[in-house]
Amino acid sequence: MESYFKQLVDALNISPLSTNVLHQITLILEQQGDKPFDSLLTLQKWTWGLLSQNSHQWINEPYYQELLHTLASFNKNLIFNNDNIEANIKAAHLFPVTIDQINNIFKQIESSNDDNDPFITIASLWFDNHSYFLHENPHGNKLFITDHINQYIARNYLMSEQFKLYLTQFQRSHILESVFTAKILFYIKTCLCSLFSYLGVKAHNFPYNPNEMLRYLTDDYLQIIHIHNHTVATWNKDLLACVGHLMSVIAKCYWFAEKNGKQMKILFPTEQITCDHVEELIRIVAHKPFHSEIKAVRSNDETVLIDSILMMLMNIVQIQSINWFFRSSTIIQNVILTVAETSLYDEICLRAYTILGEVLTDEQLKELNIADTMADFFFKMLEQAWNHPSKEYKQIPIEYLLKGKRNSHVDYFY
Repeated sequence: MESYFKQLVDALNISPLSTNVLHQITLILEQQGDKPFDSLLTLQKWTWGLLSQNSHQWINEPYYQELLHTLASFNKNLIFNNDNIEANIKAAHLFPVTIDQINNIFKQIESSNDDNDPFITIASLWFDNHSYFLHENPHGNKLFITDHINQYIARNYLMSEQFKLYLTQFQRSHILESVFTAKILFYIKTCLCSLFSYLGVKAHNFPYNPNEMLRYLTDDYLQIIHIHNHTVATWNKDLLACVGHLMSVIAKCYWFAEKNGKQMKILFPTEQITCDHVEELIRIVAHKPFHSEIKAVRSNDETVLIDSILMMLMNIVQIQSINWFFRSSTIIQNVILTVAETSLYDEICLRAYTILGEVLTDEQLKELNIADTMADFFFKMLEQAWNHPSKEYKQIPIEYLLKGKRNSHVDYFY
């Protein structure tokens, strides 16, 4: 199999390229799942080179599109699976690309007159995989393309009139399907996904500070949530994705700004606005069809959305003095508990248990009857963090876990 695959990959450089070669490579990738081949690096180099070329030469050929979508899916599986492969080896196989090639890809997106250009959809998959890798490996050696990609995105897409125009289109109670073009999804979903992952890397070099980001995004964000929280049952996949990734960046900036003591109530100037927003977020997270779609890793839009909501709620609890509001609402408590007990994603569970531990009294926690569950959960993660060289569980520092354990009244239960 590997010998045949190598022959096929070598044939990619033969002109004219046979469509049968593309088809056979696609079939082998589908059969292989997420197990890398020796010739995978050659295929990845060829693909990055193809993406950086004039896409009009190949984008409308079905076999090219089929191969690129299949390879993107293969790469995503490689990122989230195969824990036995070191991160630097994965990175070497996934991102054999130059700065010039990255720039050429961006320029093609910008120059396209077709908002549903299939090239934009395919290029987005490659940038999404870079974001996934970054989020899963925040402590690895930073890729040399990472700073460039995110600084380019921040300056040329996020802080642009086009980005603000797209956010304005989301501030309608009824959004036509036609609004969700490949280009708008690139701006809102792919670019924000990239920035969220980048902000999670300790050595990031972001051109804007958290206050600037909050001032830029807050009004649009609050209005979008206010308009759409009542119609969550009618959301399509694209709106779900855009809301989740927008919220994730807002939550990250909110946390950074407050950590640096510079938030100055940009996001929530009054207690009433804060309480109203909490109710809106709870209304979204209470939509149970989302719960069944949560994965064990942050790999799909439902997981991103629920994780982002819990991140925002946890920030609110730790920054704002409104614990009384959470204590007074059994609806809020039950929704958060349900997510904690059903989520497959540990970081969602941690956020949920931390919120409950922060806001509820001992009597309320005892009434919920979750002592053993919370204790087992925290000690499992503490053990894994202690045994990890970084002293973290995934991206969660051991001191944060200890704080969560203390604030969640785990000591009280013993």
